[in-house]
Amino acid sequence: MKFNFDQTIDVEKTNAYMVGAGLASMAAAIFLIRDGHVPGKNIHIYEELNVTGGSMDGNGNADDGYVIRGGRMFDREAYACTFGIMESIPSLTDPKVSILDEFNAFNKKIHTHAKARLIDNDAKITDVSTLGFNREDRLALADILIHSEDSLGTKSIKECFPESFFKTNFWLQWTTLFAFETWHSAVELKRYLHRFIQELPRLKDLSGIRRTPYNQYDSMLLPMTKWLKSQGVNFELDCRVTDFEFKPSETETTVTAFKCVKNGKETIVKVGEGDLAFATIGSLTAGTSLGSMTTPAKINDKTVGGAWDLWEKIAKGRPEFGKPQVFDQRVEESMWQSFTVTLKDPTMFKKIIEFSGNQPGTGAHMTFRDSAWLMTIVLHNQPHFLSQPESVQIIWGYSLFPYAKGDFVKKRMVDCTGEEILTEVLYHLNFKEDMEKILKTSICIPCILPFTTAQFLTRAKGDRPQIIPEGSTNLALLGQFCEIPDDVVFTMDYSVRSAQTAVYKFLNLNKTVTPIYKGQHDIRVMINSAIELLKDDNLSEELVALKSLLK
Repeated sequence: MKFNFDQTIDVEKTNAYMVGAGLASMAAAIFLIRDGHVPGKNIHIYEELNVTGGSMDGNGNADDGYVIRGGRMFDREAYACTFGIMESIPSLTDPKVSILDEFNAFNKKIHTHAKARLIDNDAKITDVSTLGFNREDRLALADILIHSEDSLGTKSIKECFPESFFKTNFWLQWTTLFAFETWHSAVELKRYLHRFIQELPRLKDLSGIRRTPYNQYDSMLLPMTKWLKSQGVNFELDCRVTDFEFKPSETETTVTAFKCVKNGKETIVKVGEGDLAFATIGSLTAGTSLGSMTTPAKINDKTVGGAWDLWEKIAKGRPEFGKPQVFDQRVEESMWQSFTVTLKDPTMFKKIIEFSGNQPGTGAHMTFRDSAWLMTIVLHNQPHFLSQPESVQIIWGYSLFPYAKGDFVKKRMVDCTGEEILTEVLYHLNFKEDMEKILKTSICIPCILPFTTAQFLTRAKGDRPQIIPEGSTNLALLGQFCEIPDDVVFTMDYSVRSAQTAVYKFLNLNKTVTPIYKGQHDIRVMINSAIELLKDDNLSEELVALKSLLK
């Protein structure tokens, strides 16, 4: 039957089938139950891994070392969509409060105020009180802000700015906060500049950043999993969805079945009339490879895991499903490398606290600005894992140029063991006198992620599909590679908003999708940002005077 978006849905008879157990699917299931009143037992989630969470993971133990593949943070204003589902999920540590209540209480106690945002090669903290722009840099930034996405087209960031721009305090802080590379899409940078314009005055100390009490898996995805299971949602783990079957039609696209492989056996999951299908397309963490203290991680491609293969299969002959090849064939442009250090001796942790002037959880990103790898480390509030003993501390870090040779370890980061990566970190911090002790009492696990910034790659209109593609009667495409106008990828909000949009549309709910925060329409935000941009210019005094009049 053709799905009528104006009809009343009998939710008791509606089944929902989802590919992937990451944030997008979890959010879709929450919206279906909470806002659509679909019974939890009618929701089925299929995941090729043996754990839920998708890219928002966190695992390990004190003996073998902990692993965080990627780090995430919340902006104070811009994550309303994610906050909207967090308020419905009970905390694991106190079921009487929500994970949003827990999050807010934590951020009232632990305030971000970075004192060592950029560090030079002499292990000295850089003054970042100004953004470091010259007139040409400012004009180029203004130009990208005012130009339309259509006019920018498939341009890269590097094509839009002078070389001096990439040496400014602004760029070094922005690129290491959001993981932009110069070859990434100018359109994506434009969207970020609009969405996070309120962060310009706070970039020097990251005081607008909020974090979860623990890693995002323990603080968000694990409570969501537990709540969804309590509602009767069915999770099928270790089950790879390899393809969809579609109803024959020249004008409509209707999913009739999922093809799955579990324990080496292929099975068919029927999708009946009136049922819904949701698929998270692509993956930021597909092909992840972990190393050890003695072995490097390896660089994989799209053939490892099933996320890219599924999107390529269903998009073949269906241009309305987007072009996965735009995002999964440029590993050299989308790959980055992270590492997690498990410390069984407090020496390094204490020395970083003393060096930076920040207590754990208050300093956020510390970037070695002259590092050939452009390496950043983060000291989270401890414990960062629910299972973490008091005697163990965790440090997380990542690098944007892992193909470069290190400054002290003369090897490409991708070729380095965990011990070599930790050695490079210790040299940059000038902790040479304690190096032997720290290396003997630490576990550093390298992690190569081939597609972590694939969503930033240069693209054209149509390369990312609509959430509900044209002609689709029951299939929604979720996650970081669908298209949401004006919204910014590489954020939790993007995945959650894709789910909310799909559910509200399919169920004909009389509800509005959570609006995107637009600080560029707030005169106070714009004046504060302009003051920051013009700090070395006499005009900033006039703007400060105008700001005082608006109070």
